[in-house]
Amino acid sequence: MDDVLRPLIVVGGSVVLTLTLGWVTDLLLRKADERHHETPLWGLLRRARVPYQLVLCAALLRGSYDEAELLQDHKVGIGRLLTLVLIGSAAWLAIRIAAAVVEATYTRYASAHRERDPARVRRVRTQVTLIRRVVTAVVGVVAVAAMLLTFPAMRAAGASLLASAGILGIVAGVAAQSTLGNLFAGLQIAFGDMVRIGDTVVVDGEWGTVEEITLTFLTVRTWDERRITMPVSYFTSQPFENWSRGTPQMTGTVFWHLDHSAPLDAMRERLRDILRECPAWDGRAFNLTVTDSTPSTMEVRALVTARDADDIWTVRVAVREQMLRWLAAEHPYAMPRVNAADAVLPPGHHARRAPDGIPAARRVHNHPRER
Repeated sequence: MDDVLRPLIVVGGSVVLTLTLGWVTDLLLRKADERHHETPLWGLLRRARVPYQLVLCAALLRGSYDEAELLQDHKVGIGRLLTLVLIGSAAWLAIRIAAAVVEATYTRYASAHRERDPARVRRVRTQVTLIRRVVTAVVGVVAVAAMLLTFPAMRAAGASLLASAGILGIVAGVAAQSTLGNLFAGLQIAFGDMVRIGDTVVVDGEWGTVEEITLTFLTVRTWDERRITMPVSYFTSQPFENWSRGTPQMTGTVFWHLDHSAPLDAMRERLRDILRECPAWDGRAFNLTVTDSTPSTMEVRALVTARDADDIWTVRVAVREQMLRWLAAEHPYAMPRVNAADAVLPPGHHARRAPDGIPAARRVHNHPRER
C-alpha cells in the first residue's frame, strides 16, 4: 500500500502545487494589469504562465523523485529527462520574460514619442526586434549546451572540444563567411540607423516599405503587396534610396506636354482648387511652372507636397487626372496637336507654284488625304 500511496502523493502533490502556484501568480498579474494601465508589462508577463508552470512542476518532481520511489530501475533516465525538461522550460521562461520586458518598454516609449518623432520610434522598434532575436538565440544556445552537458559522454568530450576550439573557429569562420557577414550587417543596420521597420525604400528599382528585419535578411513589401527578401548585407554594401530618412515628408512632381497657348494662370488657379479638395495634400507648398519647350509643345510641371510616400502618390495621380479632364473640357485648344496649317512665308517672298497650281509650301504641309 505504501508503494502506491508514496508515488501518488509525491507526483499528485507536485502537480497540485504547480497548478495552485500558477493560478495564484496569474491572478496577481491580472490584478496588477488592471491596476496599472500605463504599462502592458503585467499583461505580457501572463503569456509566460505555461513555461512558468513547467519550471515549477519539473523542479518539484526533480527534487522529490527520490522520495517517490517510482520506477527505481529507470531512476537515472527519468532524472535526466526531468533535468532536460527543467532546462528547456527555464530557457522558455527566460525568453518570454525578456520579450515581455522589452515589448513593454518599447510600447511606453512609442506612446510617448510617436507624435513628436516617428522616425526615432521606428528606429527603436527595429533595435528592439533584433535585440529580442539575439536574446532568444543566446538563451537557446546556452540551453542546448546545458542539456548536452548533462550527458557524461558530452562532459568527457568537453576538454577535447575546447582544445580544438581555435581550429574549429577558423574553419567555421571560413565556411560561414557569408552568414557571419549578414549577421554583423544586421547588427550594423539595427544600431547604425541605416534602415528601419516602416521605412519607404527603393531597392533594385522596386519601391516598397520595410516590413521585417532579422539578423540575416530584410523583407520589403512593395506597393502591389509582393514581398522582396534580400540579405541585410545588401544594405551595407549597395546604394539604396530611403525616402523616410529624417522626416517622411515628400515633394512630388506632375508633368504635362501642352500646346503653347495653354492658359498657365488659369492652370495655377485650378491646381490650387484641386489640392484644396485633396485630403492627401499636407498644405505645405505647390507651384506650376514651364520647365521646357519644343517646336510643337511646352512642358508644364506642377510641384506638390505630402506627408509621406503613399500620400504623395495619391496627390500626384489626382492632380494629373483632374487637370487633364479640366483642360479637355474647358480649354481644349491647350491639348497638344499636330500643326497642319499653311506655312507662313517671310515678307516679300512669293510662293513658288507647282505645275498643278498648288503652292509648294501648302502642298507639303497639307493632310495626306488632301494630296
